[in-house]
Amino acid sequence: MDLSSRKEERLSYIILVLPALAVYLAVLAFPTIFSVILSLTNYNGGKVFGNPNFRLVGIKSYIEIFHNNYFYLALKNNLLIVLISVFGQLPLGFILAYILSRKMVRGVDFFQTMIYLPNVISPVIIGILFKSFYWNSDSVYMEILRAVNPHATYNVLEHPMIPVLVVMLWMYTGMYVIIFLANIQRIDTSVIEAAKIDGATEGQTLRYIILPALSGVIVTCAILAISGSLKSFDLLYVMTNGGPAGRTRVLSLFMYDMAFRGSPNYPLANAISTIMVLISFALIAITRAAEAKFGGKE
Repeated sequence: MDLSSRKEERLSYIILVLPALAVYLAVLAFPTIFSVILSLTNYNGGKVFGNPNFRLVGIKSYIEIFHNNYFYLALKNNLLIVLISVFGQLPLGFILAYILSRKMVRGVDFFQTMIYLPNVISPVIIGILFKSFYWNSDSVYMEILRAVNPHATYNVLEHPMIPVLVVMLWMYTGMYVIIFLANIQRIDTSVIEAAKIDGATEGQTLRYIILPALSGVIVTCAILAISGSLKSFDLLYVMTNGGPAGRTRVLSLFMYDMAFRGSPNYPLANAISTIMVLISFALIAITRAAEAKFGGKE
C-alpha cells in the first residue's frame, strides 16, 4: 500500500469516527467535565460565563458534603440498594433462569412472561401502586396483617427502606432472568449431556460447566446492577419522596433536593453527582477484580 492510499484510508477512518466522537463529547464527556468544574465553584444560578460573582472555590462543596449527616444516610441507603441488587436480584435471577432453562416447571413461557412483566411497567406506576400498598395505616399491607393478627400495628415507618428494597427486588429481577436465560441457552447442550453421561450431578454441572461459562455475563449484570442502583430516582421519588424524615433518601434524591428544592446549591449538587460517578467506578473495579480472580473463562 503506497503513502497516498494510507493517507486516504486514515482520512476515511477519521471521517467515519468524527460523528460518533462529536456526539459522545457533546452528550457525555462535556456535561461530566462541566459538572466537575461547577462543583469547584460558587455558582448559584444564572449565566456562567460573564458572571462577575462566578469564581472557583476549590473543594469547599466536597468538605461540606462530608460534614453533612444526610449525605451518609443517603450513601448508606444507596449501598443497601447495591447489595440487594448484586446479592439479591442477580442470584435470584440466575436461579429462576436455571429452573426455566432446565424445564423444572411446567408453563415455562408463562413464568418467563410473568417474571419479566414488571420491567415493562413504568417505575412511576409501580411507585404509586406500592405507595398505596404500604404507606399508610389503612393500606393493603395492613389489611393482610390484620387478617392474620387483629392486633397488628403499623410498623413500616420503623424500617422504611425494607419495603423499598422488596419492591426493587421484585421489579428488576426479571431483567436478569431474561439475560441469564438467553446465555444459558447458548451453552452447547452436548457438553452438559456428556457430563451427565460421565456421572456429573446437577450441582456439579452447574458449578463446573454453567457458572464458568457465564462468568462474563455475571460481571456485566453486576455492572448493570451497580450503575442502576446508584442512579435510582423515579421509583423512590414517587413511592417515598425520600421520607419519612429523609430516611429513604438516596444520593440522586439528595442531589435533586440540593439543586431544585428550596434555595438551590448547584456546586453541592454537582459534587454529589461526581461522588456518585467515583463510587460507581470503584464498585465496578472491585467487581472486575473479583471476576479476574475467581471467575471462569467463557
